Amino acid sequence: MTFSKVCIYGAGAIGGWIGARLAQQPGVKLSVVARGATLAALQQHGLRLHMATPNAAGAVGAAGNASASPANTLPLCVPVKASAQPADLGVQDLVVIAVKAPALAEVAQHIAPLIGPHTVVLTAMNGVPWWFLQGFGGAYANTPLASVDPQGRIAQNIPAQHIIGCVVHASCSLRGPAEVQHHFGNGLIVGEPSGEVSPRVQALHALLQSAGFDATLSPQIQKDTWYKLWGNMTVNPVSALTGATTDKILNDPLVRGFISQVMLEAKAIGAAIGIPIDQQPEDRHAVTRKLGAFKTSMLQDVEAKRAVELDALVGAVRELGQIVGVATPFTDALLGLARLQAQELGLYPAA
Repeated sequence: MTFSKVCIYGAGAIGGWIGARLAQQPGVKLSVVARGATLAALQQHGLRLHMATPNAAGAVGAAGNASASPANTLPLCVPVKASAQPADLGVQDLVVIAVKAPALAEVAQHIAPLIGPHTVVLTAMNGVPWWFLQGFGGAYANTPLASVDPQGRIAQNIPAQHIIGCVVHASCSLRGPAEVQHHFGNGLIVGEPSGEVSPRVQALHALLQSAGFDATLSPQIQKDTWYKLWGNMTVNPVSALTGATTDKILNDPLVRGFISQVMLEAKAIGAAIGIPIDQQPEDRHAVTRKLGAFKTSMLQDVEAKRAVELDALVGAVRELGQIVGVATPFTDALLGLARLQAQELGLYPAA
């Protein structure tokens, strides 16, 4: 299988980074679905990417988390076909969905013109995806998750057979519309929700490697998703609540103890559905500490008055706990506090 027609749906920091790198591959024609200032910028000067120098700090990051920009970057400008209407772009070989979770319902409503019988839809997003239990989870397999797909419309509009999961380990931010700054990290983990090593996922893995990503082919993409979530689901909302950078969060023993309890609940849920985590919370805290002081993506969203992705990061964990019968009092408290704050700020739907 080849991927000559590639479309990015969500030309933000991560989507722009992935798209610009893929567009450098021979035979790849890049399209982007965008609106407003981003669409105007794409039509005027294409997609711009400033890559961090090879010695930029850090090799493992959380998508969207921005630290200080490296002093030296290598600019890259990529021409794209951009439109606000997916129908203008036609059926694609590969569609990369790289939006924040609150925007996904609208994407699903309009994505149909991009999807043909053999189109691969790569979900490069944070948190628990709507397809998380598709063909996975033992007795819980194929259970829908109302927290991330309340009416089941996302699953209806993006059929399961098209999906390949993706976990991003990189940090990027936007300098301006359609202008991406890569900070650190270069990892993309991809895998079929079923765990099958299919010809299409092998072809996609090869394309990503050819494009210069540190691409890994996962036999269980849900486990990779869950491990990344294990850190993001706590530090993100706590930073949004407090305004603190990650170093301050982890340096406070009471706060660190609280988020460790949330992580232990998530660890128990993972074990119940077949994705055990061998580490302890303090092991993951040590990984986060190595990244230095940075503002999480959720704190950046709060400061920019953008909708926060609480459902995918925390709400889905609570729902999974209810499904498997694991009590989640600490997760419930974190979700309740973060949700109330976001509602008061107008960044989350009112109850």
